[in-house]
Amino acid sequence: MAAPLLSVRGLTTRFRTERGTVTAVDDVSFDVNAGETVAIVGESGSGKSVTALSILRLIPDPPGKIIGGEILFDGTDLVKLDDRSIRAIRGNRIAMIFQEPMSSLNPAITVGRQIGEPVNLHRGTPWSGALERARELLGLVRIPDAAARVNAYPHQFSGGMRQRAMIAMALACEPQLIIADEPTTALDVTVQAQILDLLQDLARQANSALILITHDLGVVARYANRVIVMYGGRVVETAPAAQLYATPSHPYTRGLMASIPRLDGDTRRRLVPIEGSPPDLSALPPGCAFAPRCKLASDRCRSERPLLREIAPNHHKACFVDD
Repeated sequence: MAAPLLSVRGLTTRFRTERGTVTAVDDVSFDVNAGETVAIVGESGSGKSVTALSILRLIPDPPGKIIGGEILFDGTDLVKLDDRSIRAIRGNRIAMIFQEPMSSLNPAITVGRQIGEPVNLHRGTPWSGALERARELLGLVRIPDAAARVNAYPHQFSGGMRQRAMIAMALACEPQLIIADEPTTALDVTVQAQILDLLQDLARQANSALILITHDLGVVARYANRVIVMYGGRVVETAPAAQLYATPSHPYTRGLMASIPRLDGDTRRRLVPIEGSPPDLSALPPGCAFAPRCKLASDRCRSERPLLREIAPNHHKACFVDD
């Protein structure tokens, strides 16, 4: 088998805060293959977005810092690169689509110029050619009248159009890996599916790998090949998407599944919330981070940290509770 495009091993990222040191990403490991869509799911504060920012070396230092692990991208450890080398990869070979486009787009610069900038910067294309590429990309992401819209400013775009512009910017240099961090959270429900369908179609056309960060398990079921479930900064379960939905194993994953509304005709089925609150990352328990909320937790769960183990082919979980 070919080597993974991205291989994260033992990634640990910490932040210094007034309350002490917070380990936002704790010994996280996973792979992403070329052309694959991998979803990272979990509650707010689970470490999803910090993992993505760590991959691109966008953690602000201070207060944050990657203190351990490897991020092997196409055989190169991104953790060891100097600032100039990592800048040559960002927006070029790895692109990121952020949750809120209005905070990512510069309000004082036209959309076309912002989309064309990576082409000008990384490919050395003159601005006339970069702007022509921007027009082409705006048409590719199905923005009407792309030739005129290239000269518009972000505030002249609707929310859905701004997110399409962000996708166009991400695709500008035909990256090998796209990281989409909650790309539809700020959009109307009617627009969300359009944006996700478009993103996946374009990623497939370019044979780009896609990391989709979300808390929406409905999105995961429709778009992901594999799923990584995070809790308290740690990976607690990982499996192919169909397998995870058919046989979720970790109590936290089962809790997430039980809290999803279903339209299967069973009106007797009630939603079951996960009791308790997400963990305080500055004061994690010594054992499993989910133990305080888990009805199956034992003394061992509360005192000893479970490591990921294989429970079926390509299916791993970090839990002492037997299936």
